[in-house]
Amino acid sequence: MTVTGPGKAPDVVDVVALGESMVTFLPTRPGRLADVPSFDRAIGGAESNVACVLAAAGHSVRWVSRVGADGFGDHLVETIGAYGVDVTAVGRDPERPTGVYFRTAGDRATDAHEVAYYRAGSAASAMTVDNVDLAAVRAGRVLHLSGITAALAEGCADLMRELTVLRHGRPLVSFDVNHRPGLWRTADGPQTTLELARAADLVFVGEDEAQDVWGLVGPDAVRAAFPDPSVLVVKQGGQGATVYDRTGATFVPAPHVDVVAAVGAGDAFAAGFLSATLRALPVRDRIRHGHLMAAAALTVPGDLAVPPSRDHADRLVALDDTAWERLRLGPGWTAAAERADEEVRTP
Repeated sequence: MTVTGPGKAPDVVDVVALGESMVTFLPTRPGRLADVPSFDRAIGGAESNVACVLAAAGHSVRWVSRVGADGFGDHLVETIGAYGVDVTAVGRDPERPTGVYFRTAGDRATDAHEVAYYRAGSAASAMTVDNVDLAAVRAGRVLHLSGITAALAEGCADLMRELTVLRHGRPLVSFDVNHRPGLWRTADGPQTTLELARAADLVFVGEDEAQDVWGLVGPDAVRAAFPDPSVLVVKQGGQGATVYDRTGATFVPAPHVDVVAAVGAGDAFAAGFLSATLRALPVRDRIRHGHLMAAAALTVPGDLAVPPSRDHADRLVALDDTAWERLRLGPGWTAAAERADEEVRTP
């Protein structure tokens, strides 16, 4: 797919995702980073994760970012492109490197988990209104952003402000709060993130995240602080998710999941919800599709998982409430379409 060229407008896609992706190094065995002798290479980035999952689910998707003119940049562009994502609007920076990070094998929720980021001064952190293809960014039915990008640098924050300005022809703006305190160099991170979220049409935020960042306790308090987005998704971990729209609040419990690694689940949930939104499915079904995509990510070691086929997911989403609440999903469940009925069992 050609995005740019003399006199040629960008092709319109279902979703455009803008943000930094990094090369991720995963340990070959458990233990402290100081003790792990070798690592396997993967990729990681909230927005590119969403892009890859949506492309694997059959949507047309474009990822926009900047990477270094180095081997790691080549790896990111080639790997994300292999999912079927349009990467022709990714810029290459000859002066700045591609970001990388290392993490331990343990669950991120434990005190023993370590993450070492090497992203300061990265090519993506130098994104600005002037060096990003704004026409390519805006040529989507949905534009997916996250608070991570705004935290990278002031130029990135200005870019986010520009993309969330309400103007004629603006795509539906999806915003995942994804607040990362360690990335912000100033104390205005919570306020900037709040302003960007309020300017979006669809917002994803974790219940615990909202409490940590803004002191908001409970989904209703979150909605009171975010009255402007037409759709607000409050993720409540293993409990489920509550969605607020113009008709009121809808809560849908999450299925039981045999968790392998709690990484990438939030991005996968967003991808599932966006996929169902693009298909104009009812709110309950959008939430269920989000839960199923999250369950796919939770049952693999890395950030990205093979999603269930659309038919498979649709069959599970159509379960009655009793069967849905009995659903338990473990490793390999996404490939078990022919055994879908077997997955509906009492935990």
